[in-house]
Amino acid sequence: MDNVAFRELMKDRTKAFALRVIRLYQALPKTTEAQVIGKQLLRSGTSVAANYRAACRGRSNAEFYSKISIVIEETDESLFWMEILLTANIMPKERLEDLMKETEEILKIVATARKNSRKKT
Repeated sequence: MDNVAFRELMKDRTKAFALRVIRLYQALPKTTEAQVIGKQLLRSGTSVAANYRAACRGRSNAEFYSKISIVIEETDESLFWMEILLTANIMPKERLEDLMKETEEILKIVATARKNSRKKT
């Protein structure tokens, strides 16, 4: 797969991830703690897709590196909020398991992309 096709695939994948996070937020209990944590997840999860798109539009390798670093941070933060939802017994493991796995996969992919972009500078 060439670089352009890979980026398009990841744009689609991060967008689908953001939509899954939105659906998870919609399914959260209406308790105060669930809504507060959910909003944190909603912000970080949708930011993954937005910042990945911005990284792809980077005008230089340095700009790509900077934006992809934000994607890594937001993806890791999303994983953190899902772990909190799980640990606090706000959402069952069955509801979070697949999304957490997808989050970890995206995190590994973008971390590798950042590492490889560093080699090009």
